[in-house]
Amino acid sequence: MAVHPLWEKYPDIEKDLIETKKVMEKSVKIRNKDITHALQMFFEAGGKLLRPAYFLLFSKFGDADMPEKKAHRVAASLEILHVATLVHDDIIDDSPIRRALPSIQATYGQDIAVYTGDFLFTVYFHLLATSTRSFRTIEMNANSMKRILVGELDQMNLRYNTNITVKQYFQHIKGKTAQLFEFACFEGAHFSDSSKMIQLTAKRIGYNIGMAFQIMDDILDYKASESDMQKPVFEDLKNGYYTLPLILAMEKHQDEFAPYLEKRTDLSDAELQEVRDLIAKYEGIEKAEAIAERFTDRALAGIKKLPDRQEKDILYDVTATLLKRNN
Repeated sequence: MAVHPLWEKYPDIEKDLIETKKVMEKSVKIRNKDITHALQMFFEAGGKLLRPAYFLLFSKFGDADMPEKKAHRVAASLEILHVATLVHDDIIDDSPIRRALPSIQATYGQDIAVYTGDFLFTVYFHLLATSTRSFRTIEMNANSMKRILVGELDQMNLRYNTNITVKQYFQHIKGKTAQLFEFACFEGAHFSDSSKMIQLTAKRIGYNIGMAFQIMDDILDYKASESDMQKPVFEDLKNGYYTLPLILAMEKHQDEFAPYLEKRTDLSDAELQEVRDLIAKYEGIEKAEAIAERFTDRALAGIKKLPDRQEKDILYDVTATLLKRNN
């Protein structure tokens, strides 16, 4: 069993993530062998495991020495929650592939995919419930999950809205993506009994990482090829989700984009490319990259405030790569 090459430089965290993946694979074994196999193949397909990794790294900053099995279970729960949202995203977007594999909904149909996503939510809470006796911790996780789902609902409410603002975009990616990064960092510090100051710093770092990560993901939807992304490109645009590069490019040039966006789902491949060219013409990508860089700089500045230890250096190094990724 292997994890993403990103972690080869850090053998300790690589080892922990391998154990985390073992917990994940074991946790999804059910009587339906096809779904079990599909999920296990999905876990093996190259996800970076960033959320569990940030949890594990921040768990080293406290006074409490968290047992390894407990750390791996909580880390696994965070990735399981993330995967559940991806399964449901693919249903909503009718996406045929994910991580270069056929999506659950494309293979087994939307009904089975819905229940698979729901099943993963129950796995998330089961892993958590068997890792803590604290009702407060369960409550925090439930609230975090609620904010994630509200972020998804906010995004759906903004579909095909050509008047979407940067502020509205920030609100929905905060819930959709930044919330889970924020919570992974905070929960690592919290479970290890870190000081309140470190817990608060971890939360802010996670928020800024999550915002930068989602903005870069949205930028790559216009820059990268389908083989680079391991999922369809232009998918957000085709489904009426207008992300930051498009929003920034449209700000003073909405009339030029209107003939395309008014067509909604009827855009041809040639027209999608023309929208991409307009975004490039009006520097939507460059402007979005500058904003992502600001969030990343804030995250790195927060990491610099953490106590000196090996994990601090790893956090800084890994986070600094967010603006350099191609997939």
